[in-house]
Amino acid sequence: MQNNKLLIQKNVPIGFAWPSDPEFVTPGESGDSAHPDAAPQAGRLRTLLKNTLESIIGTVNATAGVVRLLSPDGSTMRIISSAGLSAELRQEAEDFAELDCAVRDCATLGHVIHTSDISECNSRHSCPHATCRFQSLVAAPLEAPGAPGKPLGILTVFFDVQRDASSHSMNIIAAFAEVMGASIEHTRINREIKRIERMSARQAMANDIHDTLAQTLIYARMRVSLVLEAVRLGNEAMATKYARDLDEALEIGQKSARALITDFRGEIDAGGLLPALLELTDQFRERNAITLDYHNQLVDLELPLEHEIQVYHIVREALTNVARHSGATHARLFVDARNGYYNFTVEDNGSGSLTFTPVEGHYGIMIMRERAQCIDGAITVSSKVGRGTQVQLSFPEPSLDWRAIND
Repeated sequence: MQNNKLLIQKNVPIGFAWPSDPEFVTPGESGDSAHPDAAPQAGRLRTLLKNTLESIIGTVNATAGVVRLLSPDGSTMRIISSAGLSAELRQEAEDFAELDCAVRDCATLGHVIHTSDISECNSRHSCPHATCRFQSLVAAPLEAPGAPGKPLGILTVFFDVQRDASSHSMNIIAAFAEVMGASIEHTRINREIKRIERMSARQAMANDIHDTLAQTLIYARMRVSLVLEAVRLGNEAMATKYARDLDEALEIGQKSARALITDFRGEIDAGGLLPALLELTDQFRERNAITLDYHNQLVDLELPLEHEIQVYHIVREALTNVARHSGATHARLFVDARNGYYNFTVEDNGSGSLTFTPVEGHYGIMIMRERAQCIDGAITVSSKVGRGTQVQLSFPEPSLDWRAIND
C-alpha cells in the first residue's frame, strides 16, 4: 500500500538501503478478533477538520475538500481529513501523497491562497477514476495565528466548474483557512497545557515517594547492622540469616523505589509523543555512530498521557539496546497505524544476538513487556544471527471515552 505522504528529502544515507518496510501484522490480520475501528482515529482534531470541510463545501458549492498537515519534523505532509469524495477517490486520497490533479504542496506552503485550472492537467489523461470530474481547485495555506509564515498544512477545495481567482469563493475559503489554522494550533496548545498539568502531578508524586519510601528504606538498611549486633547473644546463625534476608529485601525495595521514581519523573516533550520521539532520534544520532532512519506515518497522534509515557520508554529502551549491544551500522524506527492498532518498530542490521539482559539501571525485555501490558499492548522480538533484531510494540486505539474522562 502506498502512503499518503509527500516526502521532503533530508540527509538521505548513502551506501545502505533497507530491502523493504517492516511487516506489520495486527491481531485482526493474523486470525484473532480485530479491533472494531478500521484505523486508529486522530481524535477531536480530525472530527473538527472534517466538520469544517463540510461547511466549506456547502458554503462555496464545491465538490470536495482535503486537509493536509505537516509532520512534526516538517519533512512530510499527510492527509488528515477529507470530505465530499466518493468511496473510490477517498481511498485514493488515503493511499497517495496527493490526489490526482492536486496542487504541488511544497510550492504552496507559506504562500498566499491561489486557484488552479486542473481541467487539462497531465494526470487527467491517465486518471483511472470515472468519478473524477474536478475542473479547478483553490489551495489555501494553513498557518498558526499570530505567526505568519509558520506553515501547518494546506487546505485544498475542489470544484467541478472553473473558478476565477478573484471570485467571492476565494475570500470565503481564505477565511475558513484562518479558522482552521487557529483551531489546529488551539488543539495542540490545549493538549500541551493538559499534558504539562498531568506531568506536574506525576512529578509531585515522585517527590513524595522519594521523601518517604526511599528515605525510609535507606534508614531501615542502616539499622540492619545494629540488629545483627543486638541479637548476637541469641541464635546467632538464624538471626544473622534473617538479618541478611532483611538486608537483601530492603536493597530490593530501595532499587524498586528508585525505579518507580525514575518512571514517574520520566520527562516527555510537552508537544506530545511524536515530538518526543523526534527529539529522541536526534539524540541517538548525536551520541552514536549508527545511522538511524525515522519513518513516521502519522501526522497527528492523540493518546492518554500514560500511553505516551509507556511508548516513549519502550522505544527509548529499544534504541538503547541497539546502541549498546547490536553492533549495527544502521537502525530504523517506524511509527504506523493500521486496523485499529498503533505500531512502533525498532529494527537494526546488527549481529542479531540481542538478549535484553536486565542489569543495574537497565530495563530489559521483561520490563518492556510489562509496560506494553499497561496499555493493553504486546512486544514481539525477532532476532536472527547476522541479520539484526526487530522489536515491535503494538497496542489498540484507546476507547473514545478516555478523552471525556481526562477533560
